[in-house]
Amino acid sequence: MARGTKRSLAPGFRPDQRPRMTFRILPLGLALSAVPAAAQTAPDIVVTGRGLDDRPGDRTADVVTIDADRISANASDRLESVLADIAGLQQFRRSDSRSANPTSQGISLRGIGGNASSRALLVLDGVPQADPFGGWVPFPAYATDRLGRIRVTRGGGSGYFGPGALAGTVELESADPRDQRSVLGSVAYGSRDSVDAQASGTFVSGPGFATVSAAYARGDGFVPIVAESRGPADRPARYEQASGAVRGVIRVAPGTELQANLSAFTDSRERGTAFTANRSEGADASIRLIGRGEWGFSALAYLQTRAFASQFASVSAGRASASQTLDQYNTPATGLGARFEVVPPVGVGRDLRIGVDVRDVEGRTQENYTFVGGAPTRRRIAGGSSLTAGLFFDGSVEAGAWTLTLGGRVDRWRISDGRLDEYALATAAPVTDADFVDRSGTEWTGRAGLAFAPVDAVTLRLSGYRGWRLPTLNELYRPFRVGADATAANAALDPERLTGVDGGVTITPAANVSIAATVFWNRLEGAIANVTQAQGPGNFPGVGFVNGAYRVRQNLDAIESTGVEVDARWQSGPVFAIASWSHVDPRVEASGAAAPLDGLRPAQTPLDQVSGTLGIRQGRWTASATLRHAARQFEDDQNSRALAPATTLDGYLAVPLTPALAIEARGENLFDERVEAGISGADIVEQATPRTLWIGLRVRG
Repeated sequence: MARGTKRSLAPGFRPDQRPRMTFRILPLGLALSAVPAAAQTAPDIVVTGRGLDDRPGDRTADVVTIDADRISANASDRLESVLADIAGLQQFRRSDSRSANPTSQGISLRGIGGNASSRALLVLDGVPQADPFGGWVPFPAYATDRLGRIRVTRGGGSGYFGPGALAGTVELESADPRDQRSVLGSVAYGSRDSVDAQASGTFVSGPGFATVSAAYARGDGFVPIVAESRGPADRPARYEQASGAVRGVIRVAPGTELQANLSAFTDSRERGTAFTANRSEGADASIRLIGRGEWGFSALAYLQTRAFASQFASVSAGRASASQTLDQYNTPATGLGARFEVVPPVGVGRDLRIGVDVRDVEGRTQENYTFVGGAPTRRRIAGGSSLTAGLFFDGSVEAGAWTLTLGGRVDRWRISDGRLDEYALATAAPVTDADFVDRSGTEWTGRAGLAFAPVDAVTLRLSGYRGWRLPTLNELYRPFRVGADATAANAALDPERLTGVDGGVTITPAANVSIAATVFWNRLEGAIANVTQAQGPGNFPGVGFVNGAYRVRQNLDAIESTGVEVDARWQSGPVFAIASWSHVDPRVEASGAAAPLDGLRPAQTPLDQVSGTLGIRQGRWTASATLRHAARQFEDDQNSRALAPATTLDGYLAVPLTPALAIEARGENLFDERVEAGISGADIVEQATPRTLWIGLRVRG
């Protein structure tokens, strides 16, 4: 730990630890689940279910780890809240997955801004998780009981994990028998008639294990519009969400294990008025072969299917009534990918990874629009496909107090089959009939880093990187509306490219204390943003009639961001403290039609974010309080509407009744702070989750 830069956000400070596919995965899980109970007590777990070992070169990067204990002791029991322990890791808006529009839940780091898509790469057991069509993250798909570890690497570089890691990488790892009890379950009842339940079982045998899990959540919800702006049209935003997963891991040869995953989720939300329902569904399947012999290797193949439906409404003056403006009744999307890497034996103190990966996505939006008398008069079908294929290497050398790492990749990309069809429903007369030109290109990216430990308690590090991201199909082809505002798509968008450097120090004066600080500079060229072009009412290209602001997706000249990040931890016996602070100052560089944005801050990027937790863990007793603060941030690209700063306090308490059963009390936003999440063109303020209290039981068998 003294020479590395990995920091564990955990009180114990443990070390980092298509249809045919369905029929191959299920028998494995069922076979392992039939293992006799006596075998479940086997003391030696010879398979882990994890990927290849962490790279030694990670010492040169800003890496923070959240372990299973911290993941489970969270007030909301939701992944996005767990990730908020790491300041600077944010969604586009402050709302969580109970009330936010799913398309706003892209994740980013280091203040480089965002939109529906993610500028940080999220992977689960090596599989990219962003929606194949839109790039947002389906947070209700990830029950926290299923996760054994989260690693967040701040800083870009699309080398090892593939394209998309502009601002950083978030690695989710499924729990294995070392993290997870054989039986886990929880059920809680909360404010506004809410229910939150999870259950999982792990079945262990000599050659492997299998895990079966399920989760369910529902609630009547709160009214998103703040009290002083509400009208008769406003009502609570209900939600209902469920997910399930089956995972099997088996040793197929000495030092070689086969991992198979199958999961599915469904997510229904309403946004607080009539005609604002959202529904997301998805299923994932993956299979991975891991070799840990003299020649290490990893071979992965995966399939993702998604369907998304969303309604949009216009609310009358005084918020007296809502009328439907758009029905995005289906958005099917598919992601198909594979990855292979090999770790040759290159000697003590050296590590080399060489590999290839490919990801192919396709999707389209199908929606009815231009409502007259409550009925649609036009239909739009827009979408296409994109493919990225890359070759990569990542190597590191340890020489005494020094660690040097160098990695790079070359990607070939292609955007194809882009099309926009719009026609009248009554006559089938075409309104728009556009085929977009196929495009392709090549991207060279990489990362280099250096770490130096002059003494055991201090590690100095420096790294430079370059990454890239292809525009999503949603950005390229789908126009959208939010209230009275409308944004047109842009099939000519170029990839985003980021160059950055960071440097820092990690100090561990004692085994129970760690402080890390990092300064960074990032420049995101060609940043995709929703740029205001005009103000309605009026008819505008790509969207039709607009009452509010008319925007177009465009590549800005750049977003330049500088900042500092600090993470600290401390433990004394059962008492622990964790703190994280991010201070960023991003600025837009823009010209041409976007020139009015030059020098402004990107939308939804606070200057400061702080997260701090103080707790105690004594045996099965756990108590903690988490304070979080987000500074003021701008709602829009023109910096004309500001969201007020917000400071919230969460609490968690687990009181054991028996060795296997505990009462759990959780509280979110205990002081009922107003957390502003959005402002519409009519200056209507939307809020994130108000005070929410939970009481329940947790079983750890």
